[in-house]
Amino acid sequence: MTVHFKPSRRGFLAGSAATAAGLTLGFHVPLVGEAAAQSAPPEVNAWVVVKPDDTVVIRIARVEMGQGTLTGLAQLAAEELEADWSKVTTEYPTPGQNLARKRVWGNFSTAGSRGIRESQDYVRKGGAAARMMLVQAAANEWGVPAGECRAQKGVITHVGSGRSVTYGKVAEAAGRLEAPKDPPLKDPKDWTIAGQPLKRLDTAGKLNGSQVYSIDMKLPGMLNAAIRDCPIFGGKLKSFDAAKVESMPGVRKVVRVGDTGVAVIADTWWRAKSALDALPVVWDEGPNAKLSSAAIAETLKEGLTAEQAFVGNQAGDVKAAIAGAAKVVEATYSFPYQHHATMEPMNATARWTPEQCEVWTATQNAEAALATAVQAAGLPIEKCDVHRLHLGGGFGRRSSSHDFVRQAVLIAREMPGTPVKLIWSREEDMLHGRYHPITMAKMTGALDASGNLVGLHMRLAGQSILASINPAGLQNGKDPATFQGLNSGGAEGVFGYAVPNLLIDHAMRNPPIPPGFWRGVNNNQNALYLECFVDELASAAGKDPLEFRRAMLGKSPKHLAVLNAVAEKAGWGTPAPAGVHRGLSQHMGYGSYVAACAEVRVEADGSVKVLRIVAATDPGHVVNPQQVAAQIEGSFAYGLSAALHGEITILDGKVEQENFDTYPVIRMAEMPRVETIIMPSGGFWGGVGEPTIFVAAPAVLNAIAAATGKRLRNMPIKTEDLRRV
Repeated sequence: MTVHFKPSRRGFLAGSAATAAGLTLGFHVPLVGEAAAQSAPPEVNAWVVVKPDDTVVIRIARVEMGQGTLTGLAQLAAEELEADWSKVTTEYPTPGQNLARKRVWGNFSTAGSRGIRESQDYVRKGGAAARMMLVQAAANEWGVPAGECRAQKGVITHVGSGRSVTYGKVAEAAGRLEAPKDPPLKDPKDWTIAGQPLKRLDTAGKLNGSQVYSIDMKLPGMLNAAIRDCPIFGGKLKSFDAAKVESMPGVRKVVRVGDTGVAVIADTWWRAKSALDALPVVWDEGPNAKLSSAAIAETLKEGLTAEQAFVGNQAGDVKAAIAGAAKVVEATYSFPYQHHATMEPMNATARWTPEQCEVWTATQNAEAALATAVQAAGLPIEKCDVHRLHLGGGFGRRSSSHDFVRQAVLIAREMPGTPVKLIWSREEDMLHGRYHPITMAKMTGALDASGNLVGLHMRLAGQSILASINPAGLQNGKDPATFQGLNSGGAEGVFGYAVPNLLIDHAMRNPPIPPGFWRGVNNNQNALYLECFVDELASAAGKDPLEFRRAMLGKSPKHLAVLNAVAEKAGWGTPAPAGVHRGLSQHMGYGSYVAACAEVRVEADGSVKVLRIVAATDPGHVVNPQQVAAQIEGSFAYGLSAALHGEITILDGKVEQENFDTYPVIRMAEMPRVETIIMPSGGFWGGVGEPTIFVAAPAVLNAIAAATGKRLRNMPIKTEDLRRV
């Protein structure tokens, strides 16, 4: 996800890749021009602004896209600040401001379930430092030691005299003080704001319509643009006949956008889109004009038996274990391309002049968006900035690629000084995604005479995201992210099963379809392949799927704990309602341990109804349990959409699915009852936005196998025939 500049701009790149450790909490540089800064409310430090009316503004470096990170981070800062929660609000700094302040806010990326867990420490320290500065300012005014003063709910009190003052009265003086270097933090057991199921700060605006998303952006004199990029991957724009549409109502200009696209600029988006639909365009279809899903599948199949493969996890001697096994079980699985299907399609508003370029957009990585804008604008980075707005869905699409930002800036350059809002149509969005990578897996398991798993070879074949997005991240050609959740160690994702002879390897095969980070990323297929095959092994061994797992998780107590929790709550081992069958899965990813038990009914006509899912999550710490529960429910909705319906296919170099009629997402009537078990064990910080998505599909597929006796090894379920003969 690193974005590379030209050599003269490497300084920013180095900063973008830096970690957030060691941030200077009290580094003061005005956020705006000096004149405007004179009237701005006092800044205590980079994280905290307190207005004279005691309103507390918490600055949030991460972005809100429905997952609740904005509220969670505000809770953490407000906890250490000892703020009055009823007076807390938030605002986004821009990446340009961050750069000007030596990246005081750290990482602007919101992806990989890292929004809270990778910034909780310095956000809390920002709040703690601000509290100490406010208390010291009050103590200075009273001429007493700061140790004799206490802060609570935005009020500072001198214990000895009973004198008190609100934060708003001393904020200006506090902002002039030197920030403490390493402020101590509260023990989570003492939290009163963090750790509580508080109402989200962004709910009211969404309900009353005041919340402005990127697609809602309006500026004085703004024009609108619709774009069409070559629908064939690898193709280019050959020609277009602008004269055919230039006289249509509202049309201002027809412009080429790079080598591959054409856009119409008009007074309204619909007029721009209507003219674009009428525009004669000729494409150079390029080398992939005959590419198909069938050809891609053959390429991946070859990788399943190829000699060369990158090793991700290895123990013992797998070949010997398989050769000497009492029983060998084999199965081949596949996982198709998936689209992000964000409710808000890609869009951005840009205003360009020879002196300045500004962009307003929804992005999961504002610094990457800024890097893209700088390259497209042809201006120095200090003359560019990106203003963030809430996202109408991200799921990874707005993190790894900012092609829509590049296009918006290039279009705005054709109308200097005029803001232009570019909106992709749903069809454009579907045809030009950054898709969940396509993969296959050949699973080979060796059982001894007692039905114990003594050897496992997991051969992955398929696409590498890093090879497409950031080849510099490869390790001697290997993509380490391919093995998410299958590693022998590390905090991100651990293979929990004790298997004496193990080989997990990857034959990299990269079709010319652009992959991207899709909610859950490679954990999705890895958990599906592994957990469904574990059920197959249990069946071959004649053992209960729960007991079979328990036997291999003895040395992984946190994996075992979440598995046991869902089994107990779901009633595993007790009779299910008539016609209902259960399936289990467990996994570890993004620092959290998760498990699920699904209850499924398969009707005579083959239709599948997922009735209930019990889910357990151990993320170490929980900032807002209500939001964690909501994320778990949302992740199952997303995961079940993929399991039941999601599939992107390619024909003649083009995506076949162009809208929700051919790429359906789960409907309310299909959504099961979700029962969440949140069981933070402390001592670490895990993510919650993605982990439970891993266990959705395998739990359901295992339940379907229990119901029908048929193993589904190819996604999505809609492609399989489950009708009773």
